[in-house]
Amino acid sequence: MHVQFTVNGKPVTLDLPPNTLLVHALREHLKLTGTHVGCDTAQCGACTIHMNGQAVKSCNMLAAQAHNATLTTIEGLAQPDGTLHPMQAAFKDCHGLQCGYCTPGMVMSAIHLCEAHPNATEAEIREHLEGNLCRCTGYQNIVKAVQQGAQAMAG
Repeated sequence: MHVQFTVNGKPVTLDLPPNTLLVHALREHLKLTGTHVGCDTAQCGACTIHMNGQAVKSCNMLAAQAHNATLTTIEGLAQPDGTLHPMQAAFKDCHGLQCGYCTPGMVMSAIHLCEAHPNATEAEIREHLEGNLCRCTGYQNIVKAVQQGAQAMAG
């Protein structure tokens, strides 16, 4: 089946089996390997991307469900010159990562939160990130990174 979407600003058409998960279309067919597969059950959030401006877990969606959608992956956040998105920079500056496996999904979820709620409290940040699991950091620096990233995004 032919599936069309815009990924990181570029139109894409793929010929895929109908049962292809969106995360596999991104990773295997488009080589956008920043979107990680952690659980295949939408529990860990490592596969979080933006679809039409909403944070979604791409491991429990068929690629066909994204037909004609606008998708943004972690690779689509930085500027062409390599300048990091403010949230990516905040995660780096605040040491909001250790192994880095969960980081792309955390960053995508954090951006979505801050776009919808630029003045989110610490409790709101923690609640919003409940769908993203980190097995390394203990979350304190992740929360600090989201707070700093929110300030930077607000200008």
